[in-house]
Amino acid sequence: MKAVFSALKNYIRRSDILLLCLCLSCSIFGIILIASATNVQDTSQFVLVQSAATVMGICLYFLFSLIDVDIMAQKWKVLYIFSVLFIMSLQIFGVADNTGNKAWIRFAGIGIQPAEIVKIPFIILLAKLMCHLRETRGLNNIWSIPQLLALFGSLFVLIIVISSDMGSALVYAFIFIVMLWVGGLKLYWFIIGSGAVAAIFPYVWNNFFTERYRQRILAPYDPTIDPTGMDIKYQVNLSRTAMSHGGLTGSGLFNGTETQTGTIFAQHTDFIFAVAAEELGFFGCLLIVGLLAAIIIRCIYVGSRAKDSMGMLVCVGIAAMLIFQTLENIGMCIGLTPVIGLTLPFFSYGGSSIITLYAAMGIVSGIKMRSMTRRY
Repeated sequence: MKAVFSALKNYIRRSDILLLCLCLSCSIFGIILIASATNVQDTSQFVLVQSAATVMGICLYFLFSLIDVDIMAQKWKVLYIFSVLFIMSLQIFGVADNTGNKAWIRFAGIGIQPAEIVKIPFIILLAKLMCHLRETRGLNNIWSIPQLLALFGSLFVLIIVISSDMGSALVYAFIFIVMLWVGGLKLYWFIIGSGAVAAIFPYVWNNFFTERYRQRILAPYDPTIDPTGMDIKYQVNLSRTAMSHGGLTGSGLFNGTETQTGTIFAQHTDFIFAVAAEELGFFGCLLIVGLLAAIIIRCIYVGSRAKDSMGMLVCVGIAAMLIFQTLENIGMCIGLTPVIGLTLPFFSYGGSSIITLYAAMGIVSGIKMRSMTRRY
């Protein structure tokens, strides 16, 4: 028994308990918001599922913190095959949700979003490939770029073609760009890449995007699109109306006029930030942003002190994932970014998201545990 307590004490001392506490604070906060957002429905069902997913996520946090990320990276072939097959399984088992994206696998009332879960293997695979290229021919070598693009492009294209989930695909793109930049890819490659994207974008825009999808993307920036606000902009207008009621302190939990009538679209998932704004006001939103910012900063801090480049890049990739989802979700709630169906990390309802986030945080904690010496 003494040995068990000694091992537990040693784990607590070395692992990132601060990060876990921040994540738990967000999850508890999120479950309270979900309870309020689903008060007009069967609240217990959503709260129970989110709570169960959080408990499972905590278990994965501890599990992944005990597994060396370098060992996971050594199984890169398994990780890549798993990622490709898991996303391809949507072709057979995928179910389109109310957004029209074939992004979910559902059975026995349980939904799994492959693109959400595969974010972790993708980050590890990209970090592993970048470290390998830096140690061999060099990251900026002309023959290294096709390998990097092949890894990213294969998963990005699969997500777009099979599930039409542009939101998740853009998260992968942001992670890819940030990791390459932090990893030392020269500016001229980003300039060349931007030029290539600009060259092919008109063709993709005109031939692969429907007229309605193009309007959804341009709606926040073009006042001539849906001037009445009853079509493309309807969801965002409902969100902004609810947020405008909040003021500084909000109307109180379970007291929001729009929230408690179920007016806000997807108010327990994509637009939960609008629920927080209406019922908890500006100060409640500030607390949410502060908690998420603290988690992101903690990931970057752990990465900066990682013992090797592999750990640093993985932490940066996880931080990039959180940054993009947070900015995009809040942006679409206030009408600054297109509505592309991304949830607010730790706060929005969704088992796949919660499990993925806690597993990712466990990896960050594991990197901290093994960073006894600074990276040189």
